Amino acid sequence: MDRLSRLFPTASLGVYLVAMAILAMLPLLIFVVFLLTELERSEYDALRREAAQDAQTISRNVERELEDMSTTLRLLGGAAELAAGDLAAFHDRTASSLGAGSIYVLLVDRDGMQRLNTRVPFGTPLRRMSDIATLEKVLGTGETQASGVFFGATSQQWVFNVIMPLPPEVSSSGAALVLTQNAGDLAGMTATDILPPGWSAAILDADGKVIVSSGPENMASGSPYPDDLRRLIVGSNSSAVVDHAGQEIMIGYARVSDWPWRVAVWGPVASAQATLASTWQSFLYGSFVLLALSLGIVLAAAHQLRRSIRQIANMAERIGRGEIVSPELTKVIEANQVAVALSNASFDRAEAEERVHFILQELVHRTKNILSLVQAMIRQLARGTDSVDELQKAVGGRLAGLAQSIEALAKQQWGGIPLSSMIEMQLSTVTGSTGRVDLRGKDFLANANAVQNLGLVFYELATNSVKYGALSAPEGRILIEWQVLQADDPEGTAALRLSWSESGGPPVVEPRRRGFGSTVIERHAAAAFGGKVAVDFDSHGLRWVLTAPLAAFENPHVHGEQ
Repeated sequence: MDRLSRLFPTASLGVYLVAMAILAMLPLLIFVVFLLTELERSEYDALRREAAQDAQTISRNVERELEDMSTTLRLLGGAAELAAGDLAAFHDRTASSLGAGSIYVLLVDRDGMQRLNTRVPFGTPLRRMSDIATLEKVLGTGETQASGVFFGATSQQWVFNVIMPLPPEVSSSGAALVLTQNAGDLAGMTATDILPPGWSAAILDADGKVIVSSGPENMASGSPYPDDLRRLIVGSNSSAVVDHAGQEIMIGYARVSDWPWRVAVWGPVASAQATLASTWQSFLYGSFVLLALSLGIVLAAAHQLRRSIRQIANMAERIGRGEIVSPELTKVIEANQVAVALSNASFDRAEAEERVHFILQELVHRTKNILSLVQAMIRQLARGTDSVDELQKAVGGRLAGLAQSIEALAKQQWGGIPLSSMIEMQLSTVTGSTGRVDLRGKDFLANANAVQNLGLVFYELATNSVKYGALSAPEGRILIEWQVLQADDPEGTAALRLSWSESGGPPVVEPRRRGFGSTVIERHAAAAFGGKVAVDFDSHGLRWVLTAPLAAFENPHVHGEQ
């Protein structure tokens, strides 16, 4: 009990109900948190994949642009004017073909000196090109290359080049053809429409400089890309996460196929997971609201339960004071059942107390009668007995029969016992067996007075039969029968006729002297039941008949009397 009291301290019903509500909701909340955490992790992984895919999508667009420029260079490299060395015609035709777009053609020597530039009219004095490093690499490898971003001397803007070496057959005209384009013209390829809100995109050259950028960061062309982000760009296509400027930044990157450029998309993880954050916020607010609502309902239920329990406790206190209470109706079905049970218990208790009071009164009354009877028995037996031993034997046997009657009545709470049971009990006391006794009659419940007095009468008849009558001979038998006699007058009372008939015994001789036994079976029997007794000393067998009102024998409770 001490351990249980420590585990479950004393508290009000409301506290326990609130604790139960919280404990019931806790697994659900934990499960939802687990689901949201898994969702967050899943969305985080999906964001990394999407960042890499977005970078790859932009890189493919840039790759197509560079491939188109490379194709254009191949077409221009095969022009007849270039092969014939007619640079003026080549300039005019190329400028006309490219139109007023943002792409321009340069023809340069091996040392980078410009021989023509479609940005300006043919014949305009030109300087050495700015991107000598890429030119030297192209001439050294013999492959078309894309330069990094640089500030053009002629255009006075940030530009990039795609340079193709010319074949030996046209080397007299120049060493390489160059397509140059303003870096800002690629801004459309880095549009952030496909990116999460707050994310930026950029195209980077081989040196990590920004060719073009868009989005909230919008880095200027030619500016260096942040080192902490650039160091994450490893491999051809992937994504990574870094703490940048005090927030968690995710970057997706991709290589532009065979070109030395890279594409990067980046932005705060929080902005990409704004929907999930909103879901978390809604979940938290909803959980608090649900918990508050649940606690409100639980407290209301606890208040109702406390009220019902107090009503039942009040009923129990009144029952403890001995009152008969009616059920207290509550709004709880189980409490109503307890209230009805307590109400029934109060009635049962009152009836039991009344029954106990009746039994005590009956016991006092019977005790007085029994003591008076015992006194009379002893006086009568003492007159006809010459020795103490005979007196003790005579009194002891009769008291034993009387004790059996009292014991049987006590077991039935003095409510009476069946007439046949009483007869068999008394005869068994004297004869030890009722095998030679026949009973006839419709059995009924004899009252306490009938049980005691008939017990004395049948004890005396059985004792006399064992000594002098039918039970003293092996062939002797006894017939005990009873029947109810209905009165001729409708308002009269019914009577009971009870008879004892012996047969098969020695010839009967009427005694000359009346002893205690004769007094009991004749005068006592008649007086106890308010009836008449007839004794016939027929030589074939004794016959004893008692006729008395049925009410003197029958238990009144059988007919509902109180």
